Amino acid sequence: MGYYITVEPNVNLFVEDVDPGNGKPIVFLHGWPVNHKMYEYQFDQLPKMGFRCIGIDLRGHGNSDKPWTGYTYDRMADDVRVVIDSLRLKNIVLAGHSMGGAISIRYMARHAGHQVAKLALFGAAAPVFTRRPDFPYGFTKEEVNKLIEETYADRPQMLVGFGDIFFYRYLTESFKDWFHGLGMEASGHATAMCAIALRDEDLRPDLPKINVPTGIFHGIHDKVCPFAFAEAMNTGIKNSELIPFWDSGHGLFYCEKEKFNEALIHFIKE
Repeated sequence: MGYYITVEPNVNLFVEDVDPGNGKPIVFLHGWPVNHKMYEYQFDQLPKMGFRCIGIDLRGHGNSDKPWTGYTYDRMADDVRVVIDSLRLKNIVLAGHSMGGAISIRYMARHAGHQVAKLALFGAAAPVFTRRPDFPYGFTKEEVNKLIEETYADRPQMLVGFGDIFFYRYLTESFKDWFHGLGMEASGHATAMCAIALRDEDLRPDLPKINVPTGIFHGIHDKVCPFAFAEAMNTGIKNSELIPFWDSGHGLFYCEKEKFNEALIHFIKE
């Protein structure tokens, strides 16, 4: 079932809700700059195991509205709060990939983990996406600026280049085309604005505010969010568990999709 939820005047988010009937809800937040459809290979399988899968297209992405403003982590975390409250969800697993993982962390800190029982982070763009004097991992700010410039100059080609470092396995041309198409569904402006948020936001003060069991799922070969991110999150989030994926890059939800689904189910049930 798909529907729209109004998160502020004139801004509606698209939500996909696959409920096998009284399933434990998992709220999925996608990465930059795709949409909830990146989780196709989870939505195909997890409802069979009795889980309710809820995918949100973040503002500016997928089938959601594409306003000019609101692309900070704070505003997007607030959007997630509106969806959770509108659906009257309780005792959820909040699951975020890459930028969606960063927004999940901000949600936990900003909204005191409202209605979240467990947090699952997949290749999360945290604690900071770009290098700092005291955090020498990830992209440089100049590299992100180049992505922003390329977004405004030739967004399809920028997405091809970004897609080339995303996965750590052989992909069919058909799969590459499909995944590229997900990125093209975002607006160019939202793509650039979210890249600015990725470049500038710092989640290190948010980590100690997380008080639920947290699974940190991360590909060893991640070229977008290096494995050092996972180790830093594991250190900064109490009661967290680091779950490495030895044959995955940034796209661990597909690179090792069977292991990924099994590990996620195990984390939720344990």
